[in-house]
Amino acid sequence: MSAEGDPRDLVKLTHDKLSVDTVSDSVTCPSCGAISIFIGTTRDSFEGMKVMQLEYEAYIPMAESELRKIYTDIRARWPTVRHICVHHRLGVVPVTEASVIIGISSPHRGDSLEAVQYCIDTLKATVPIWKKEVYEADESCWKENKECQWTCQS
Repeated sequence: MSAEGDPRDLVKLTHDKLSVDTVSDSVTCPSCGAISIFIGTTRDSFEGMKVMQLEYEAYIPMAESELRKIYTDIRARWPTVRHICVHHRLGVVPVTEASVIIGISSPHRGDSLEAVQYCIDTLKATVPIWKKEVYEADESCWKENKECQWTCQS
């Protein structure tokens, strides 16, 4: 648990397994009655194909910069938000394990819930993190985020 202090904007892109407790602890503060957490996990199927694992790659300096832009937007839209933390896994992420954990604290739940939704939606649309699904039959496919703004339109 953290002391009140200045608002924190935390980013971690890592090949290590993610911890919900670590994210939750990093956004905890005495003046906040709400901590909203989003956990994105690897599911075992996609459009009828068995998924064995996901693999993530990122352009880390740009990903961190884009996340900080999202944090600035969140603070403008929801001024009561206290702390923001995004941990995103890189490399191999097996089925059921977390790919991304977002934690946001605020005095009341409405702001933190809305900010978490905005954060994951905007992350998927703007942050250069790429996902490959690996299927049971030794097949794989790089996936395009439908929210992604820089994809080519046919």
